[in-house]
Amino acid sequence: MTIHEPGHDQDAAAVHALLHRSAVAWAAGDGAAYGACFTQDATDVTYLGTVYRGGDEIGRAHQALFDSFLKSTRLSVDIIDLRFHGPQTAVAVTRGAVHKRDAEPGRHDKVATYTLVREEDGRWRIAAVQKTARRPLREAMSFRAQPATRPAQG
Repeated sequence: MTIHEPGHDQDAAAVHALLHRSAVAWAAGDGAAYGACFTQDATDVTYLGTVYRGGDEIGRAHQALFDSFLKSTRLSVDIIDLRFHGPQTAVAVTRGAVHKRDAEPGRHDKVATYTLVREEDGRWRIAAVQKTARRPLREAMSFRAQPATRPAQG
């Protein structure tokens, strides 16, 4: 499910294309292409809590990850909410996962919030992303113990 305001269809398509490009760069193990999806002053907060700053650093660090821990992996990202805050800024909430390149995508075990900006060249880029590991069992227990904590949309 993707929510966005009417009149932003082209921008929504551009944001989807940007996140798709980041996933393609990830699957190719191309840190430079991955970093190019980010602004030069971007912030990337990993689900481990590591903070990377700037597209160049994000690309460099991810290249090291693609060459080691994340070798032969793919990034799966589904936008579940997309909202525009003026003509130059959007916020996307996604569910996603990292999995072996040749494996079928498994359970989406991460949630990420992206702040996206349209830069002077007219292209959308990631200005910030914060990733959180999902804990479905704990979440279900919380909802069962306190039903009022269950969000209207899931």
